[in-house]
Amino acid sequence: MRAVLIREPGGPDALVVAEVSDPAPGEGEILVRNRATALNRADVLQRMGFYPPPPGASEVPGLECAGEVESLGAGVSGFTSGDRVFALLAGGGYAEKVVVPAPVVMRIPDRLDFEHAAAVPEVFTTAYDNLVNHGRIQSGEWALVHGGGSGVGTASIQLLKRRGAKVAVTVGSKEKAERCLALGADAAINYKEEDFAEAARAATGGRGVNVILDIIGAAYLEGNLKCLAPDGRLVIIGAMGGLQSEINLGLMLGKRLSIQATTLRARPVEYKARLARQLEADVLPGLADGSLVPVVDRIFDLDGVADAHRLMESNAHFGKIVLRI
Repeated sequence: MRAVLIREPGGPDALVVAEVSDPAPGEGEILVRNRATALNRADVLQRMGFYPPPPGASEVPGLECAGEVESLGAGVSGFTSGDRVFALLAGGGYAEKVVVPAPVVMRIPDRLDFEHAAAVPEVFTTAYDNLVNHGRIQSGEWALVHGGGSGVGTASIQLLKRRGAKVAVTVGSKEKAERCLALGADAAINYKEEDFAEAARAATGGRGVNVILDIIGAAYLEGNLKCLAPDGRLVIIGAMGGLQSEINLGLMLGKRLSIQATTLRARPVEYKARLARQLEADVLPGLADGSLVPVVDRIFDLDGVADAHRLMESNAHFGKIVLRI
């Protein structure tokens, strides 16, 4: 089969499409004939040598797949050859075939083609897990999502509005602000032109936001704490702005704030399986009826993977970048 390999850490040109051996499903696994995958920031970090796959995962990059069941490993039932499925992966998505633990596999709603299905698993799972399970967002509360124009950002806006929450996002351009508002955001803050903490407090009438989903880390820590409402929850899922910063404990104590940092890729299969069941109950019905929509910016063929990575690094995209396989 054809797959994307990282010959050595580096820029987009370090990605090479090559012939490799087909994987075979083991006990409890499904072999998926992959039709599409999508890019994530983790792929860029892996390419640069900063984010290796978890032990036992494929060295091939790619954290999601959408395709057809090709064969079943021992002990797997409930699926047949040709079923349209998608799944969250620990690695291996940039390939024509991928082996997936059966408990994390979900059926693709009929209205989605493979390219749009591939834009679902990572970002909708990430948004749901961190906003609902960790952030405990409630109807009527305010959430602030950094990177509103990203894949996770566009999924978060829709999931938050579906749960009756109000949404503020940070973006880097007027165009992205307008598109986030059109998607349902209640406020869009251009972080290049205004202080996001002050703008978020203003949007909430001075009270502050209840939950923050943060991909920036250290550079935003002080601002995040300032704009949280009493009993606010900060969920950190990335560190694009650094790993170390001082914490104002007085501010945290005074407002009873909590901070949680979490990643998804290295979580055990059992945890991801529970998330898959939550998505089947709370997210897939919205994807099936069209009330939730995976936002796709551009679709590249597998041979265009280097250009796809360049687009992601430019931050010029809105939503997901997809690879057609």
